[in-house]
Amino acid sequence: MDSKRKYSKFTIKMQKKLVVLFLLVLLAFVGLSYRLFAITRDNGERYKKQVLSQQRYDSTTLPAKRGTIYDSNGSILATSEKVYNVILDAVAVSEKEEYLEPTLEALRSQLGIDISDVRTYIAANKDTSRYRVLARRLEYEQIEGFLEMQNAEDSLIKGIWFEEEYKRTYPGNTLACDVIGFTTGDNVGSYGLEEYYNDILSGIPGREYGYLNDDSNLQRTTIPAEDGNSIVSTIDINIQSIVEKYLKKFDEQYRDNAHEGYGALNTGCIIMEVNTGKILAMASYPSYDLNDTRNTDVLIGMPIIDEQGKRTGEYINAENLKTIEEDNEVFYRHLNALWKNFCISDTYEPGSVSKPFTVAAGIESGSITGDEKYNCEGKLHVGDHDISCHNRYGDGYLSVAEGVERSCNVNMMYIAMATGVGTFIDFQHTFNIGLKTNIDLAGEAKTVKVVYNKDNMGLTDLATNSFGQGYNATMIQMISGFCSLINGGYYYEPHLVSKIVSPSGATVQNIEPRILKQTISESTSAKVREMCNLVVLGENGTGKTARPAGYLIGGKTGTAETLPRGNNEYVVSFMGYAPIDDPQIAIYVVVDRPNVPGSIMDDAKFATRIVKSILTEVLPYKGIFMTEELSEKEIEELEELQIEIMTPPVMEETEGEEGDSPEGESGGENPEGTGEEEAPKEAVWKNFPIDPATGYAVDPNTGAYVDPETGYVFGGSYDLGESAGGAEDSAEPSPSQAAEE
Repeated sequence: MDSKRKYSKFTIKMQKKLVVLFLLVLLAFVGLSYRLFAITRDNGERYKKQVLSQQRYDSTTLPAKRGTIYDSNGSILATSEKVYNVILDAVAVSEKEEYLEPTLEALRSQLGIDISDVRTYIAANKDTSRYRVLARRLEYEQIEGFLEMQNAEDSLIKGIWFEEEYKRTYPGNTLACDVIGFTTGDNVGSYGLEEYYNDILSGIPGREYGYLNDDSNLQRTTIPAEDGNSIVSTIDINIQSIVEKYLKKFDEQYRDNAHEGYGALNTGCIIMEVNTGKILAMASYPSYDLNDTRNTDVLIGMPIIDEQGKRTGEYINAENLKTIEEDNEVFYRHLNALWKNFCISDTYEPGSVSKPFTVAAGIESGSITGDEKYNCEGKLHVGDHDISCHNRYGDGYLSVAEGVERSCNVNMMYIAMATGVGTFIDFQHTFNIGLKTNIDLAGEAKTVKVVYNKDNMGLTDLATNSFGQGYNATMIQMISGFCSLINGGYYYEPHLVSKIVSPSGATVQNIEPRILKQTISESTSAKVREMCNLVVLGENGTGKTARPAGYLIGGKTGTAETLPRGNNEYVVSFMGYAPIDDPQIAIYVVVDRPNVPGSIMDDAKFATRIVKSILTEVLPYKGIFMTEELSEKEIEELEELQIEIMTPPVMEETEGEEGDSPEGESGGENPEGTGEEEAPKEAVWKNFPIDPATGYAVDPNTGAYVDPETGYVFGGSYDLGESAGGAEDSAEPSPSQAAEE
């Protein structure tokens, strides 16, 4: 009991000690509070600046330089230039009163900045703001004077610094715009090579980190940016320039002709190496400026398109352009139509350029020998339809070679029927029709839904497909497959980049030509070449106007009636190769609805004349010698163009004469078994009167224009049947295909 009272007793001495301890702790808190107050009073602004500085600069992105795009000769197509953003540090410029006016005056005199707004901003944010952009993307020449003033020994210019970034520039402006593409404001590629190779070109941004050390000073550490790799394209800037010159010349000739608008809805050209798949030139018209992609001037002349992407029948002019610009959705709809690459993104019915494919499939499959003759009476009854030939007067009995030379539809329909639906479809896939080529460009159209398959192709569809109507393709599909027809049967993957190069100039990757498959045998390829030679060189060839002076070339013309049938709107084209004895380059020109009256729109010479002009300059540039004698007129034309006459040191005679037909044309079976004389019919149209205004013959019975050499009736409409549709302007199935599927 006593013990418990002893240990529980709280003595006076203990109470005094507790009071003293409490007073000491209280005194310590008072002293600490005073110390914090003194720090805030004497040094608070300095620490505040350090903290604010750390908040702004603790992690800064350092931009990487985007890689350069070169042409095959090393010329720059796209590059990145360092530019500078003007940054204001309102706190720094406010540290001393004497800094303000010299800084503002330098901004005004050297950089042209409105200093009244800057003065107002500094006054309102002098204690808090350390980062405000005053101007963007100035070149070094624009800031050089300011830097000299700022770096002077007695300079009072404070609180201004320059943030570096890169601006994409295109030295050629419109040159190869469809191939190159462009970048958005955040350095991301759009369209063309810029988009397809974006990851390779972009590089890896760096970082600058900030932190406070033990002495409360701001320290930095930097992880440098890794610049992007560059790419070397297969485009030859000189060939590209020639192509674009003549596409523009065509537009200037036919613009606002039959109606307001460009010389054609689209005009495209591809030049490709036959034995490598390299694209030497690719262009379409209209084009746009890569340095000013939103310039609305180039929209004037384009068709107005609705929400479904269909043409309304009206064209953009200076008046309605203002309305289009006011609606952002409508505005970008038309810009996207301008930016896309017609050569790979648009589908169309190719027309008669597909006839060599039909012949190759028939010969390679063994369905025909190539020596057959077929009787053309101007049309052929297939299914429930009389399907017309382009020569409504009939050609009589023609060999397969003559059928290609004269572009006879009836001839091709007989060949397709002999081949059969299954084999015909198989060869379409072999030639890559309906499949992507996987060219290294962004935006290639899918075409699987705009071609027939074995389940939905009928006899009428087979007949019209034989001459390139009823299905859709892209330009890159057609020329890639065509190269395999004439190079021995080897299908090369088309490509536009040959090399990837590091920022130091070292080769990262060589991109070699890739043979994907063999489409036909070399013997079949040789026969197809012989037939295509006749198209340009034969007496009745439809492509004679494509031949450049001094050269022999081969190829095939094309004319396709667009949907809806009977609208008198056509796509005309020519696909050819040179030189004739050893094809090195292929060229394909497509003119989509030339701006001429519908009565003559289906004249393939709108395309062949462009081909002739382009090859007249390209072949000498490629070092390909002339083999043919020149007329005085041709010599004058070449001298006017300042083109050197490239003749070989020793002229050797070539076998065969112009217009010779391949051996073995006769002796084929008559599929109709009539036993009639197997000879072409008399060319009755050659007696028709000539219209002096157009140069065309005129049928005295119908008044229709007729090509006086080939008998082609212009402005006619094929009776293709309801099932022989093709999608127009977009990769969508035709109504008939959709119904059958």
